[in-house]
Amino acid sequence: MILRPAYLEKIMAYTDAPFVKVLSGVRRCGKFTVLKMVEEELRNRGVSDDRIIVYNFDSLQHEELKTAKALYNEVKGQLSKGEKTYLFLDEIQEVEDWEKAVNSFMIDFDVDIYVTGSNSRMMPSEISTYLTGRYVSLRVFPLSFAEYLEFRKSANYGVRPVYATDHNAFIVRPSLKEEFARYLRFGGFPAIHLQEHAQDAEYTIVRDIYSSTVFTDIVRRNQISKVDQLERIVRFAFDNIGRTFSASSISKYLKSENRSIDNETVYNYLSKLEGAFILHRCLRYDIQGKEILRTREKFYVSDPALRYSVLGYTSDSAAAMLENVVYLELLRRGYEVYIGQVPDGEIDFVAIRRENKLYIQISQQIDSVKTEQREYDRLLNVRDNYPKYVLRTHEFAGGNYEGIKTMHVADFLLSY
Repeated sequence: MILRPAYLEKIMAYTDAPFVKVLSGVRRCGKFTVLKMVEEELRNRGVSDDRIIVYNFDSLQHEELKTAKALYNEVKGQLSKGEKTYLFLDEIQEVEDWEKAVNSFMIDFDVDIYVTGSNSRMMPSEISTYLTGRYVSLRVFPLSFAEYLEFRKSANYGVRPVYATDHNAFIVRPSLKEEFARYLRFGGFPAIHLQEHAQDAEYTIVRDIYSSTVFTDIVRRNQISKVDQLERIVRFAFDNIGRTFSASSISKYLKSENRSIDNETVYNYLSKLEGAFILHRCLRYDIQGKEILRTREKFYVSDPALRYSVLGYTSDSAAAMLENVVYLELLRRGYEVYIGQVPDGEIDFVAIRRENKLYIQISQQIDSVKTEQREYDRLLNVRDNYPKYVLRTHEFAGGNYEGIKTMHVADFLLSY
């Protein structure tokens, strides 16, 4: 098991507190592994095995525990007598009315509860109605770039021999730029980085994750009959990552293909994709008026590999994927992320975390003085003292320009 210490630190801060620890995120992003890390840490702190109970509801082993009552009756017989029991419930959304059982455990027994889930019922807006102040919500994402590098290092592959002299073997690891290019292309699902795979096999693994999410967490759960319609909306959204679009623009696109769909249905499907953690909606923020705008939002995908597994890889999508990985990194760091609206255009991201704020422009390549000036001027026109960044990928002399920090995207991802 390769550790993800940032999540362990966050979760253990709430150990033994009277809250359900709710871990949510897209399928196969590593939620169950994070639970295993917590289990191991509890054992290291002296908690005996008989006080740790684990249920994985994706497994047929627990097929009979798919109602709140059945789960409650099963678990109460397993609890430790006289000492706190640590209860781990993986993919809890598979249990009907699961929140009733969890609430009862909290009231009736001395337990510390950790649950994971991967559909809309695990989003904070939904959980708040189920657990009424008795929970802490923690979002788990696919691997960050820093975690990806640790996985590559720990798995001990991606290393090739170059030559040997006097029985001393010299090896060369891929450079940081090469690793970043690979991360941008293959994303951060842990399963594809635990061992070497052929490129087609990696996208096949991710396509299976996508298919199981769409058909289990969206189609089956919501009894959607027009699956082809849903998949066309997915393809449109994936093909327009980082661009503003609306439900009406998708409706018009589908009508051009002689497939009629109303705006409300489009919004409903987009919401379902958000609820399954496949898409993230990014709203616009009027920097001058300091207000959130509810029109012309953008969408980002929960992992770049999802896009490529559905649409295939194209080099011209790199700019959108650069935005995507920076957006996800800001979410990992606990920021609320918006598109910055300014009078002469947009700033790629405004990231807000309590009293802190960041402004970020991302450019795959700046090939003229005019383009460079435009990137910097939009940030210079924001008259406050919060940090401002221009993130780039090609060769350049880094440093500051009138207080704006210029960095390679990879360096920014590793700077936290």
